[in-house]
Amino acid sequence: MDNFSELIKNRRSMRKYTTEELTQEQVVTLLKAALMSPSSKRTNAWQFIAVDNKETLKTLSHCKEHGSSFLSDAAMAIVVVADPLASDVWIEDASIASAFIQLQAEDLGLGSCWIQIRERFTATGMTSDEFVHGVLDIPLQLQVLSIIALGHKGMDRKPFDEEHLQWEKVHINKFGGQ
Repeated sequence: MDNFSELIKNRRSMRKYTTEELTQEQVVTLLKAALMSPSSKRTNAWQFIAVDNKETLKTLSHCKEHGSSFLSDAAMAIVVVADPLASDVWIEDASIASAFIQLQAEDLGLGSCWIQIRERFTATGMTSDEFVHGVLDIPLQLQVLSIIALGHKGMDRKPFDEEHLQWEKVHINKFGGQ
């Protein structure tokens, strides 16, 4: 991308991927973006689990009742976890890291999609967090916020249409103010 405005206009959730694998350089670049994301008081309460094993991706695709099946076709996923004891704003910090991963993916020409884990459930009623903990052997003190599915784009998506911007949701100086 030539500039950030084009990057955010073109970044769209991608739920279809080709079979092409990611290069080591692409994976390192994605993880660097996560590790450079802002963190409150630089606590860095987050950690990242890169998953490229096809069987594990297939298993993780069952982490939610709806909205995660496409993970089985991704080239890889980055599971974003954080330690609530290390920071009271772990959710915000892990969310920023998740967004940085997605923006970096778009900049590399890759597709991505956020899979929400926190406060979600599997088809059997187990929490998605507990399910992912079991699959990846994550220590109990860490909480799973999201899984970012990544891969080469398997379909074309039109850039965001600026005609649909909801300017009525922007307020100046006070709510409803001019």
